[in-house]
Amino acid sequence: MVLYVALIVLIVMALVGIAMMRGSGSGISIAGNLAMKQNATNVADVGTEAARAWVLAQNAGTLSNDQPGYFSSWRNGTDAVDPTQLPWTTNSVLVTADDGTGNQVRYIVHRLCETPNMPPNNPAQRCADVGATGDASGQSHGGIGYPGPGPSISAQPFFRITSQVIGPKNTVSYTQVVMQ
Repeated sequence: MVLYVALIVLIVMALVGIAMMRGSGSGISIAGNLAMKQNATNVADVGTEAARAWVLAQNAGTLSNDQPGYFSSWRNGTDAVDPTQLPWTTNSVLVTADDGTGNQVRYIVHRLCETPNMPPNNPAQRCADVGATGDASGQSHGGIGYPGPGPSISAQPFFRITSQVIGPKNTVSYTQVVMQ
């Protein structure tokens, strides 16, 4: 009788031990996936900084026309702001195919103006912009801020930079930054 009880206890202990090993393995897997997601989000800064440097290196004429990875309007053919709806495969700039940790980084820049391929200081253009005085009211050149005539200064539109990171194990992360 003692032998049967000992066998049953031994089988129960073996099953509990296996269940504990599987439980700790899934916890490690969850922690690993979370670490990959955080790494992909942190690496998105590489795309944001590359896009920022590109925008700052351009002249006003270049920034008035669409080009690969850059849209002179927030619309970009659609009103999508959702990064999953942007044309990543056809119209983004590849910053790095592998950052050393297996992440691929891309970016797209949108000038926050309504009409594509039109300078921001055109009276018909509407931009989310800041005047040269640093006033963020958006009044310069019919901006989207407060209504009323804007001062006759050069418009400085805002830009939305969207970075996409595709990492190992199909990790995908997006960040969006608005800059002036």
